[in-house]
Amino acid sequence: MTISSSSFFSSRLRYSLLLLAVLLSLAPATASAQAVYGSIGGIITDSSGAIVPGATVTITSVERKTSDSVVTNESGYYVKERLLPGTYEVKAELQGFKTAVYPAVKVSVDTQTALNVKLDTGAVSETVTVAGFSPVLKTDRADVATTFDSREITDLPVLDRNFTKLILLTPGTQQLGWQHAASENPQGSTQTMVNGQNFSGTGYQLDGTDNRDPVLGIIVINPNFEAIGESKITSQNYDAEFGQATAGVVSIQTKSGTNNIHGSGFEFFQNDKFQSRNPFTQAQRNSQTGEFLPKTKRNQFGGSIGGPIQKDRLFFFGDYQGTRSNVGGSRLLSVPTAAAREGDLSAYGINIFDPATGATPATRAQFANNIIPSNRIPEQVRNLLALIPLPNATGSENGTRDNFVASGSELFNNDTFNAASMAASAPG
Repeated sequence: MTISSSSFFSSRLRYSLLLLAVLLSLAPATASAQAVYGSIGGIITDSSGAIVPGATVTITSVERKTSDSVVTNESGYYVKERLLPGTYEVKAELQGFKTAVYPAVKVSVDTQTALNVKLDTGAVSETVTVAGFSPVLKTDRADVATTFDSREITDLPVLDRNFTKLILLTPGTQQLGWQHAASENPQGSTQTMVNGQNFSGTGYQLDGTDNRDPVLGIIVINPNFEAIGESKITSQNYDAEFGQATAGVVSIQTKSGTNNIHGSGFEFFQNDKFQSRNPFTQAQRNSQTGEFLPKTKRNQFGGSIGGPIQKDRLFFFGDYQGTRSNVGGSRLLSVPTAAAREGDLSAYGINIFDPATGATPATRAQFANNIIPSNRIPEQVRNLLALIPLPNATGSENGTRDNFVASGSELFNNDTFNAASMAASAPG
């Protein structure tokens, strides 16, 4: 029997589609996506400690008033996944028991909040409110992590409002001795080693999306402080879903709007009028500007706003940060003296030998008084020396070292913003 190529590939295609359908049917109905969300889960028991199956657990966002309900299984266990970080009210009810209400349960990104509930016998119309809730010991995972909520992120004193600097607050982290050039890293993201591993082994997640540059090994989007709802920095034992990470995982969840209008505004201003002088490099006024300090001005400003588009259903959030930076600096350097440019190196205290008098250093003759004859200096060298400024400071070691003070300013302007909308899921 002969089979044409077209019918052969058509059969292979049908077989592949059938196999794919079978695999999808065997896959779990939901995915937890803990990298983006958090969850609440636990076991419901009665006053005697017996499990309570069939109880309805309603979880309501305090900020957005959106609700989801789940039912405990035959083991009395319930779990609600895909919850945005924030504060939730948890209500458990079943006919024949008093309704138990936990008004303020905290949910964090990439974390399951364990909440075991005990129901007392009584009418379902009776309500028992449990205040001062303390979560039980975490047993679902063994990760070692540090979590920062929105208030901690905005209140911690980070001078340049650079989110990646917060990673250094995690135990086991260390800033790398060198950093990428500003041309490659205009956001100024910090290269950080976690537990001694290479900085490029740290994975970054932004709302569950990979946020790591595969070439430079740094964060791609360095978010504004005003946009961050919560951040979790995991240094050990992170889940297998973060397959690209070999050092640590930094998960960021951005803010969303609520049923109330909330906003913020800020400005941080610095300039040279409030800076002290460096006595070694800024002891004299600059001959060109007449100032002791190079011109410096750094201004960061912006704000955020969020609220409802449709109450309990649709929300918006946006933020903006502007940076106007003109940072000055000074350095104490060494440049060739005027005499050295003409071949007179006698002030340097080093013997200079004539390479034309021998094949090896031991057989070469020393230049008289360590002065190279003027006719032995190539024109190319003179042209190069002409590009180097003359000394402008007294210096040390006969004026041959630390004899030039350089100063200048670097201009950098930046505008970043974030805009988002969120629709609440239907109850159930």
